[in-house]
Amino acid sequence: MTDEPRAPRFLTPSQVAEELNVKPSQVHALIKAGELRAFQIGGRGMWRIGRQDLEDYITEAYRRTAERIAAGELEDAGSEDDES
Repeated sequence: MTDEPRAPRFLTPSQVAEELNVKPSQVHALIKAGELRAFQIGGRGMWRIGRQDLEDYITEAYRRTAERIAAGELEDAGSEDDES
């Protein structure tokens, strides 16, 4: 048995935003566009994202980016630090 804390199975949009280093509104946009799988729970319709769904989104984003690089569609990746 390990003493390491277990990562939560479900994340809030704010937690996902922190992991991706984006704003929560961008996470909501990904959900609305169907790019990031999520579900609503409770009477107030709080959004939750499964940790595996986040990992799947990241894997797919890497794949799409690699395709765009191979196709010559992306410019220098060094200037991305300034985006918010």
